[in-house]
Amino acid sequence: MTPIEVVCGIISSNDKIFIARRKQGKSMAGKWEFPGGKREAGESDIQALKRELREEFGMAVDILNRFGSNFHDYENFSIKLTAYNCEFIGASFNLTDHDKYAWVFPNDLIKFEFASADLPFVKLISENLQ
Repeated sequence: MTPIEVVCGIISSNDKIFIARRKQGKSMAGKWEFPGGKREAGESDIQALKRELREEFGMAVDILNRFGSNFHDYENFSIKLTAYNCEFIGASFNLTDHDKYAWVFPNDLIKFEFASADLPFVKLISENLQ
């Protein structure tokens, strides 16, 4: 099974990280995630991440560097999730695919129920705090 290419942002502002919860009716409803989405044909990771954040949150960010990537097999599909460290610029927070968002301190990420593909990034962030 060829994995779906997905990008997400580890978005920081004032020592907190932005996370969002998938709304009912969406895949993985109720799970928290580092926001982003699928890369479309012909797009770079950076272009896809900027587009997805603009579409889903009316958000602008500075993309600083690649944080990491991992592969995850869900029941009916596989994804390659690549995360980028981002600095928050601004947003309208007009939610389309999510019903809630939060700015949380990195050590509080473990208190949220994340989508499985995001968990390795939660772990990496937590390990870097020690």
